[in-house]
Amino acid sequence: MTAPSKNQAGLKLRLTSTAESIIRQGHHWIFDQSIRSSSRQGKTGELAVIYDRNNRFLAVGLYDAESPIRVRVLHAGKPQPIDSAWWETRLQEALDRRAGLFDDKTNGLRWINGESDGWPALVLDQYAGTLVLKIYSAAWFTHLSTLLPLLQNRLQPERIILRLSRNIQGWASKNSPLHDGSILYGPPAPKPVIFSESGILFLADVVHGQKTGFFLDQRDNRRRVERLADGRSVLNLFSFSGGFSLYAARGGARSVISVDISTHALDELKENWELNSSLPAFQSCTHLEVQADVFEWLKSDREKYDLIIIDPPSLAKKESDRSAAIQAYEKLAAAGLARLEAGGVLVCASCSAHVTQEEFIGAVRKAARLSGKTLRELQITGHAQDHPVKFDELSYLKAIFLQDAG
Repeated sequence: MTAPSKNQAGLKLRLTSTAESIIRQGHHWIFDQSIRSSSRQGKTGELAVIYDRNNRFLAVGLYDAESPIRVRVLHAGKPQPIDSAWWETRLQEALDRRAGLFDDKTNGLRWINGESDGWPALVLDQYAGTLVLKIYSAAWFTHLSTLLPLLQNRLQPERIILRLSRNIQGWASKNSPLHDGSILYGPPAPKPVIFSESGILFLADVVHGQKTGFFLDQRDNRRRVERLADGRSVLNLFSFSGGFSLYAARGGARSVISVDISTHALDELKENWELNSSLPAFQSCTHLEVQADVFEWLKSDREKYDLIIIDPPSLAKKESDRSAAIQAYEKLAAAGLARLEAGGVLVCASCSAHVTQEEFIGAVRKAARLSGKTLRELQITGHAQDHPVKFDELSYLKAIFLQDAG
């Protein structure tokens, strides 16, 4: 990475004893209030070296003056130079973790999952020949010129696109020529990119879409739904662009109803369905798109279904939303159970980081107890395998599969 100039001493920090202990336990975040002393005022993007109370090297990380997470730890333990060779090794380690996870029918995947792969506040996704590099800290801007050659040489993409989290877009507009959707390498992207997941074709809006263009984190749960769908009538609530709907269709569902409030999402779902319309399973599956607020639509729908998927967007965008979100998850699960045929399967998912797995599963289980049905828990799941999670703050996705055993 970038070394300090001859006229600028390296940034040295010392932390509270509590923060020291947390870093030794493998955590990657140092908050501003945890910094006990600093050798000088830090600049966003520079390397900060952290020393313990005995003046021994503790860790090194990216300094971010724009964030309450003031340092994102890159390495802790014995001192190591953070140079191109170090990053090349770190990239190879991330690629090796995913060895064997994907067949030749999948070219939509995550190569780097932030802190869990040792790249704090950075994710790297691939959609066919397009790499999408998304950063969540302004500290990365300084180091893009170091990282880009590594990604080009190792992954050989057609293009690399930069995505910025909302919290740093304003900073970028004032401090960098780059913006959300900038092309870092290669020609402009098709609008949108077409990629394959398990042999099903999907569109990814890599320039303007949510996350990096698609919800890759639900891949494994989509595959589970496919295995459950044969011969079933399927209801997909909060369907977005239809990931669960398409997998259910290929799994042999006789009918699928997809409900979402967004016109754009349903239009993209129709395009995704058309991309796969030559597959026999899609030709034999009846599909209906319904544009509606799911909570309102459930008040009037009284049909029953053999397989119901409830995967809403985040219902708790901040900590103060947590209690209401838990109640909403219970309400949705109850509505799903009321519409479940005998022997049917209900899949409930949450992507709300402010709601823990225990709280979410507890809400669904409460709805199950109050339903009067005899239910069997088939599985509790989380992120797809290429989205590893190494500490609690990064764990957001959880799902539970319930079957009516009555």
